[in-house]
Amino acid sequence: MTDALGPLWRASQAFRLITLVYAVSYQFASAPYYSNQRLSWFFVATMAVWTGVSAMLLSRAAGVEPAGTTRSTVARWRVVLADQFIVIGLMASTRLVAPHDWYSTHQTLPTTLWATNAVISAAILFGPRGGIASGVLLAAVSAVVRDQVNLDLWTDATAPVLVSVGLALGLASNTATRAHAELERAARLAAITEERERLARQVHDGVLQVLALVRRRGREIGGAAGELAELAGEQEVALRMLISEQAVPSQAGVDVDLGALLRKQAGTTISLSAPADPVLLNRHVADELSSAVATALSNVALHAGEGARAFVLVEDLGDTVVVSIRDDGCGIPAGRLAEAEAEGRMGVSKSIVGRIRTLGGTAELDTDESGTEWEIRVPKGTR
Repeated sequence: MTDALGPLWRASQAFRLITLVYAVSYQFASAPYYSNQRLSWFFVATMAVWTGVSAMLLSRAAGVEPAGTTRSTVARWRVVLADQFIVIGLMASTRLVAPHDWYSTHQTLPTTLWATNAVISAAILFGPRGGIASGVLLAAVSAVVRDQVNLDLWTDATAPVLVSVGLALGLASNTATRAHAELERAARLAAITEERERLARQVHDGVLQVLALVRRRGREIGGAAGELAELAGEQEVALRMLISEQAVPSQAGVDVDLGALLRKQAGTTISLSAPADPVLLNRHVADELSSAVATALSNVALHAGEGARAFVLVEDLGDTVVVSIRDDGCGIPAGRLAEAEAEGRMGVSKSIVGRIRTLGGTAELDTDESGTEWEIRVPKGTR
């Protein structure tokens, strides 16, 4: 499992080590002014040890190991919480090692820069709210320890620096988490799309070709083989519809180009004419409309006769999209659609008319001996 905040954690712990160098150098410069130098070095040694331990723990994701193995590590929230207490304790220890005249006009023992690490850790883990809360807390502790809870507090940059760092790193943490989630989602969608396309090719090259052959040869033989041909034809239509519906993974609320979806259905006997500019529709609406068109084209292949051609026209009228499907076949005999519905065949009534009606649109059929024509209208604002 990838840790979205891993780079931030590692960078923050590198900063922690750098600030330790500054804190130690500050200790060398300040020790002569302390009233208890030996104790001050003990606290600095404690700060150095905690810097190394916390950097190691926070830069590694708890419980996650490459190759699926596990390890026992302390949860980050425990380390961050301990960080707050240790920093507060070291800041308070300033009063044990330095006189009032010194600590009231200088930094606390661990230095403000090193104490900022606790704010950074809280911001990365808990976001801007956690970062700001930690910044306010440590700024208040610094003011109390240095006896600066007065008007002079507003001339000190400690509070603005700590709060600003908490806010900035918290926002960066949230942004990194969202970006990582979007990247993982895009990778999953790409993998799903690739797998679906692979399966669609296999089905098309194998099962659909066999079904088409069975349908054609069964009609030629006639008799009982003709019934088998009809069943094969129905299954071929169902599979083609399934492939059309699953060609693109669903993304609710995302607009897609209807023309791009319908172009996948064009072939040697199917001509498509669509605007050069994208015809954008909601993903769900575009999928349903594409499936209705696929059903109409499958009916042409099954019932319009040998050599029949189909012509699909897509029109974008601003607030409405119109898709016309026309063929030059033998047309539909009068009463045939009612008979098919009574027999339980719902290709027209459900897959075309019913599907479009649920989208708030209309599907009208015009047929005679020169062929059939569907005119499908769908409002563009449908979701």
